[in-house]
Order: sequence, then C-alpha cells, then structure tokens
Amino acid sequence: MNDRAIIIDHTYAKLSRIPSSYITAAKNTLHIGYGHTSHGSQLITGMTGLISFKGHAYDFNNGGSGDALDLRDCPFRGAYDLGNPNFTAWADATRTYLNSNSTVNVVMWSWCGQVSNATQSNINTYLSEMSELEQDFPGVRFVYFTGHLDGTGTSGNLNVRNNQIRQYCRNNNKILYDFADIESYDPDGVYYLDKRADDGCNYDSNNDGTDDKNWAIDWQNSHTIGVDWYDCHSEHSQPLNANLKAYAAWALFARLAGWNG
Repeated sequence: MNDRAIIIDHTYAKLSRIPSSYITAAKNTLHIGYGHTSHGSQLITGMTGLISFKGHAYDFNNGGSGDALDLRDCPFRGAYDLGNPNFTAWADATRTYLNSNSTVNVVMWSWCGQVSNATQSNINTYLSEMSELEQDFPGVRFVYFTGHLDGTGTSGNLNVRNNQIRQYCRNNNKILYDFADIESYDPDGVYYLDKRADDGCNYDSNNDGTDDKNWAIDWQNSHTIGVDWYDCHSEHSQPLNANLKAYAAWALFARLAGWNG
C-alpha cells in the first residue's frame, strides 16, 4: 500500500521531467496488464510513436523482450473496458487473468465514454471493485482512471464523477492516471476544461456555446513537428493528445518504479 497518493495529471505530461534511471527501473521491474478500448488506445499509440521520436529507451512489448517494458496490451478476456459490457465485468476478467499470470504486478483499465452518464453509485461500484482487487492481490499495483472529456465543462456530470474518483484516490492513497486532467491543458499549461473542451481537443473560445477552436491543432501548428511534438495516431483526437498521454504514462511507470516525482 502506498503511504501517499500518486496522482498522474497534466503536470506529469513532460517527458523531460522523468529521470532516465527510472525509465530503466520501470523496464526492469514492472509487468503491466492494460485493458482499454478506443480512447484508452491513445496511451499505446502515443507510446509507439514516442519510440520513433525519442528512441529505443522507450521500447515496450508483450513480455518485455529485448530490454523493453513488459506492457501487455488488452490481455484480459470477458470485458473490454471499465464500462463495457457493464461496470463489473472488468473486475472478474482481472481476477481470472491474475490467477493465471502471477508475474503481473501492475493492472490498468481505462474508460471509454461511460463516466459521462455514470451515477454516483456506478462510480462507487468501480471504487469498491478496485478496493477488493487490491485486497485480493496485495502484490499488484492497481491504477485508477478518470473518464475522457466530453465537452460538458466544469459543471457537467463527467467532471463531477471524475472529481469523485479523484477525491477517493487522494483520501485513500491510491494511484490515479488522470486521463481527463491531462487533456484539459496544453503543453504550456493553458487550461481548457472551463471552455467546454472535449476529447478531440475542441473548445469554445468565446463562450457562445459553439466549439470554434482546437487547442491541440493550434499548438501543433505553432510548433515544430519532429522537435516539439511527433505525429502518431490518436483515436478520436489529435496527435498531441496522444503525445501527452504517452509522456504521462511513462511518468506513471517511473513513479511505480520508485521515482518520487
């Protein structure tokens, strides 16, 4: 059990912050199972593009061969993400997988769009299932996730439910990959959630109720590709979003390998 929460938010989406020694430590010590559907794939496609952008220090594969990080992409059976086919199937799929794969010591599942319409009870179910898994598998680190942005802003149900997850993680010293917070800021720290930003990085610049700009495209156009950012597939979104998700993912892995952040 952690003695304090690990909250991976937009402040961690900076690759230069991560000491290279902890990138190596993550590759040497972590064995990760990651369940997701389309939005969650942004981590994987971002991490794949990062290898071309920054080199083989960021290699990963299923099994960790060739000094790569052992990251098993969608290895679970019986569920697709945290809300598909329902709010509990992922937990059963996790138990089944861990009982047959004892070397796995990190489990991550992401949401698709289910948090947007989730109730407080739905999220309590998620948090309860995670807590039970932590008790049943004390040697495994379980990573909590918030849901992706949906354009409903700071007062929308999505943000209310994401805040429910965040508060629980802070209060109970959990590990959180704050998916929504990462896509609420551009790399310069400019905030867009209060401008109704969505998962595609679109936002309402003048508060007239219409999305008229895209912060990722604007940032990409004002910076140099191959130097400041890299092209990669980013499901439902822009390459820069997947870039930031990849940086934050490696920051998460470094923290789990001992980096104090």
